[in-house]
Amino acid sequence: MSLYAAYAGNLDARLMTRRAPHSPLRSTGWLNGWRLTFGGEQMGWEGALATIVEAPRSQVFVALYDIAPLDEDSMDRWEGVGLDIYRRMRVRVDTLDGEEPAWVYVLNGYEGGLPSARYLGEIADAAESAGAPHDYVMELRKRPC
Repeated sequence: MSLYAAYAGNLDARLMTRRAPHSPLRSTGWLNGWRLTFGGEQMGWEGALATIVEAPRSQVFVALYDIAPLDEDSMDRWEGVGLDIYRRMRVRVDTLDGEEPAWVYVLNGYEGGLPSARYLGEIADAAESAGAPHDYVMELRKRPC
């Protein structure tokens, strides 16, 4: 099993049970020194896509999943790795149990552009369902779209 840190729609454990049915939710945590942003507007169907970039004094809420080998290929297909939309990157996640190495999907595109209201709402709903703090969820809901 490998550890995957979800920061956008995949924060929703119900959604992940469909995308990676053999991969349970382990815990939640924070990517410290990173921020959630959007980019690759020309790659998405309805606006810019979620990604993360390094940013001191920022943090991104994540859900950690134990990704079974059976689910890795389907996750890569779902995230568009073969289409060069996203790539995997290794990060360190701060959890209540300490620091955990994990991988995330990072957009292969420049930062900039606005997400659709539907997509941003989906991310905020997923963060809320994963137990993100209220102020984090409200910040997502107030972002421009």
